Amino acid sequence: MQRRGIDEVRQALADESVSLILVQRDHDDPMIGELIEEARGMGIPVEEGPESDIWRMARPGPEPPKVLALVGRRPDSSIDELLDAQGVVWLLVGVRYAVNIGYVIRTAEITGAAGLIICGEFSKTEQRTALRASMRSNRFIPVLWSTTEEALTKIGESERRLVSVEDVGDISPWDADLKGDSVICVGGEHDGVPQEVLDQSVQVIRLPMAGFVPSYNLQTAMGVVALEAMRQNGLGE
Repeated sequence: MQRRGIDEVRQALADESVSLILVQRDHDDPMIGELIEEARGMGIPVEEGPESDIWRMARPGPEPPKVLALVGRRPDSSIDELLDAQGVVWLLVGVRYAVNIGYVIRTAEITGAAGLIICGEFSKTEQRTALRASMRSNRFIPVLWSTTEEALTKIGESERRLVSVEDVGDISPWDADLKGDSVICVGGEHDGVPQEVLDQSVQVIRLPMAGFVPSYNLQTAMGVVALEAMRQNGLGE
């Protein structure tokens, strides 16, 4: 999803759907300036940042780049567009705490998900808190706020299969089918995944447990399944 450096970004602008350009602030490279002008002429947002941010976000390579491009995701997607995209979509239902949501957004982004649908009633302040906790990962991945009813209707109309993660499940993450374009639901910290979501799910995953306290926190449960989905889909190799 990332193109790094002048040559890769130039090629992406010619051949791919680029949704965002990140560039090092105060660069002095005329070729980068030309790329920025080309991107702006195509209506592609350009965001400037300090050298440390660009280096931190760049995937490994021989030299630290001064410019990056995001391809394969459109952060401004609608629910229909997101469900029609490629990759895992995460569904959060009943999650109460904005900071927890932020951690999940960040994990979804780094593990290559297509986007997230977050169901519940959240104030604008709570939404902003979640996005700050995600380290502003919403710049790079669609984060959509919806209702459970709308989300289930849209998922049912799509070609995606719905998988839930809950302690009533009967299959482990590594035995579940997480390949392709699934929707994976994790539930709230207190009540878990609602029955209406479980009823629509084709698989319900249960994480193995060996200790005394019979639950994982939200971020751990989501992270385990996200990494397994990443492995099954051959991402990050």
